[in-house]
Amino acid sequence: MTLVRRNDDLFQNFWNDIFDGDIFGVSNTSRVKANIPAVNIKETEENYSIELAAPGMKKEDFELNLDNGVLHISSENKVENETKDEKSNYTRREFNYSSFKRSFTLPNTADLGKINAAYKSGLLQIEIPKKEEAKPRPIKLIEVS
Repeated sequence: MTLVRRNDDLFQNFWNDIFDGDIFGVSNTSRVKANIPAVNIKETEENYSIELAAPGMKKEDFELNLDNGVLHISSENKVENETKDEKSNYTRREFNYSSFKRSFTLPNTADLGKINAAYKSGLLQIEIPKKEEAKPRPIKLIEVS
């Protein structure tokens, strides 16, 4: 069984169909997909590795949970800035909101109790070890008697 990526956004395909097109000679693809971080998935003999590119975030911004063999990675970031100048009767309020959720169905060979995650230099790295019985064993020579 292999590691499967799932995106739980019900309307993503609908919105992608609308915004991925070239409307009036301007493509909106980069603006729509900017909130979904890129992911690399790698399998070795010892473990599975997921790398999620999320520069500018902090480790506290991420929420990881495991539900029935599905790893959910999500983040929600809200920023509000307000500037007031009493002398000139001036107020400026800026809001920025971004969120994403990525889901991965883990294979039954994954050791779900030993998953580790670390965030460093804009990269969330998740290591999922394989169960001992799933790891390759050395070739054993059997003597014939």
